[in-house]
Formats: sequence, C-alpha cells, structure tokens
Amino acid sequence: MSFSGTARIDSRTKNLVKRLKPGEIAIIMHEDLDMVAAENLVVCKPRAVVNCRASITGKYVNRGPYLLLEADIPLIDNVGDDFLQFIQDGDTIEIAEGDIRANGRTLVRGAVMNVERLNVRNQLAKENMEEEIEKFAANTLEYLKKEKSLLYSRLDTGGMKFDFSGRQALVVVRGSEFKKDLQALQQYIREQNPVLIAVDGGADALLENGFPPHIILGDMDSVTDAALSCGATLVVHAYDNGKAPGMDRLNELKLEGIAIPTIGTSEDLALLLAFERGAELIVIVGSHFSMEDFLSKGRRGMASTFLTRLRVGSVLVDAKGVSKLYQNKMRPQLLFYLIVAAAFPIAAVFFVSPLGPITKQFMRLLRILFNL
Repeated sequence: MSFSGTARIDSRTKNLVKRLKPGEIAIIMHEDLDMVAAENLVVCKPRAVVNCRASITGKYVNRGPYLLLEADIPLIDNVGDDFLQFIQDGDTIEIAEGDIRANGRTLVRGAVMNVERLNVRNQLAKENMEEEIEKFAANTLEYLKKEKSLLYSRLDTGGMKFDFSGRQALVVVRGSEFKKDLQALQQYIREQNPVLIAVDGGADALLENGFPPHIILGDMDSVTDAALSCGATLVVHAYDNGKAPGMDRLNELKLEGIAIPTIGTSEDLALLLAFERGAELIVIVGSHFSMEDFLSKGRRGMASTFLTRLRVGSVLVDAKGVSKLYQNKMRPQLLFYLIVAAAFPIAAVFFVSPLGPITKQFMRLLRILFNL
C-alpha cells in the first residue's frame, strides 16, 4: 500500500468533513472514533484517514472504525499528536504501509488497521467492560443528584409561542444512521405532518429530504447558513447560567433566535420542548440508546439523558420502530381485497345499466368461444 495525497487537518472531525474532498487524506485527532464521525468521513470519500490517536482505546466496544474499512478507506492509527508539528493543512504527504512521508523523509509511523487488529482492541474493551460500567454508573449517579431538577422544572422558553397541541413531533439528531432512518420515515412525515425539530445539523438532513424544519435548535455549530435561513424558528441552547454562544453566529447572519437555558444536551432540550408544548407523540431520529452511545457521549451528558427520558418516556418512541410501521409494501392479500372492493361497484353498475342484457350475451359468447 503506497499512495500520496493532499492532507486536510482539523482537531474536530465534524469541522474537517465540511471541507474534506474526495481523494484527500484526512488527518484527525479523534480518540475512540465514533459511528457518526466515521459515517461522515465515509461520505467524504477520502483516500485515507490518519488518526493521531487511538481509534479504539479499549474503554468500550466501538464499531466506528469498521465503517472505514468496509468502505475500503485505509486507516492509519495512533501516529501521535507530534506528527502535526511536521505538516500543515494542504501539504502533500505519502503513505507507504504505516510510514507517513513528506519531501522524501519519513515523519511518523502508525499502525495500518485491519479487522483483526480492531477485533483485538474490542476484545480488550469487552474484558474491561465491567470496570468501565462501574465507573460510568458511579459518575452518572453523582451528576444525577445535581441535575434532578430536570424531572420537575419547567423550561423558560422566552415567550416562544409555538404550540404542539394535537400534533406529533419529530426530533432529528445527527446520530448513527440518522439519514437512513430519516429516509425511511418519509411516508410517516407526509401522513402525520409532525412538528419537525432539527438539532443543529439535523436541519440540513431534513432539507435534503425535502422537509423544511419548523424549529432548529442547538449550539448552531454544525448547521449550514442556508439551513438557518430557511425560515424556521431558531432556538439557541443556552447554558444554565444564561450564556448562549450560539447566539453570536445568529447575530452575524442577522437572524433572530430565542435562547433557552437548560441542563444537559441540545438533544435533551429538544425532547423537553416538545413534551412541555404538548406533543401527543415524540419520534426521535439519531438518538443515543446503546451502551456504546452512552459511553462515547460522556458521563456528564448521560445524566441529563437518563433524566430527560424518564420525564418524556410516556410519549417517546425511536424512529426505527416507527419506520417499520410505515414500510411501503403492499401485501398480496390486501391487494386482492382492494381489487375485489373496487370491482364490485363497477360490476353492479354495469349489469344494472341498459347495457346489461348485451353484456350478458357477450359473456355467453366468450364462454362458447373459450369452452368455459
């Protein structure tokens, strides 16, 4: 394996994928490369991905790096942050096996990952799982004590008048396979006309599918200017102390927004907003449900996630379950009943009409001709 390409570098993978072009080499600093980041990298079609850190540390079972290999994108792992001292964004680099070269000089050497090596690291994670879960549970319980107000406190919505009463709500989060799940829900959206709440970059996914969001909510750091200007109500997730960094971007774009302070994540805020505004049902796309999601998202964030789901759980369903109810398939038995139901009134009118006797003679002639 030997090839060269233009290096694209960013400390945050979600920022890198905005400018990464097919055939370029992605240089990332992403410990425990999660599914969402891996999916976004695959969409960009880089020639290779070089991770300065370990794509699987062994803290928890991680499926993200496998997505790169399945897409035939080489992954050179754990080359070290010092590598960034030798190159700049836009430099041409050469990769030969695990060696990374520039100007004929070997800069660093990393591990060329394959399925076997990923399996070894994930096996280590499985062996350490009990210890990690204990740490996770202890730290989460500690934060739960601080954030228990999520169970009973009401949101300060700053005069927001959007009412969900009598309607369902669809919350779109940039989680694993969220685009695939959203496509499967197109029939549901058309039939139920739910209030569409996009969490940051979820707005772009909705627009790509032809559904303008009613509300865009979040830190405003991973949503495009075009999406923010689509006419949706803009809600900036503010910290508990009232600070809302996302409002600076809206001011630059000369757009108005409502700052709503709350503990927890933007995803939690979206669920609480729909719940308190009276949504009959909340369907969520790209949410965090698995142990991998919980551990990768961080212990502090999980405390608010647990509490939010306790509060809204009576009306919350995952998109994967809803999409199964709206599969666009016609059962043969149902098709037969529809044909019979449609044919019956036509036949009744046909035989009752003045043409009835002629029709009977015609049918008799057909039986004679075909020996029926």
